[in-house]
Amino acid sequence: MIAVGDKIPESLGLDQDGKEIKAADLLGQPSLLYFYPKDNTSGCTAQACSLRDGIEELKRVGIRVIGISKDSAKSHKSFIEKYDLPFTLIADTEHVLQDIFGVWVEKSMYGRKYMGTQRTSFIIDAEGKVTHIISGKEVRTKDHADQILEILKNN
Repeated sequence: MIAVGDKIPESLGLDQDGKEIKAADLLGQPSLLYFYPKDNTSGCTAQACSLRDGIEELKRVGIRVIGISKDSAKSHKSFIEKYDLPFTLIADTEHVLQDIFGVWVEKSMYGRKYMGTQRTSFIIDAEGKVTHIISGKEVRTKDHADQILEILKNN
């Protein structure tokens, strides 16, 4: 499980185009790695669209945005096209990265237990270290870009 102060793993996985994303690619600028449960669901779409709508302000403060879910590259491509998302999505279909980051957890809905992604955002500094973690109900999906900017402004 990744905690504040930890370095992120070198291999982050393959993006929507099958390109490998590595931690070394992110060095030199801060990044937001945000884990979300599923493409095209209401909360995940609201979160992605908030980040899309706030991307210019996020870029102004130097933040690169990368989303990660267990969806396939094909699903990610469709999600990006449908909502005009200007950032990379990593297809973690075997939840390897989600296990490393500690966001693949037991969940419960209507009394049924199952494994799934806990919505979590990691702010990473220019050296590849985690500086902030926002998890579960703390994540404000509808204004996530503003939430990230507030955190950065207050630190």
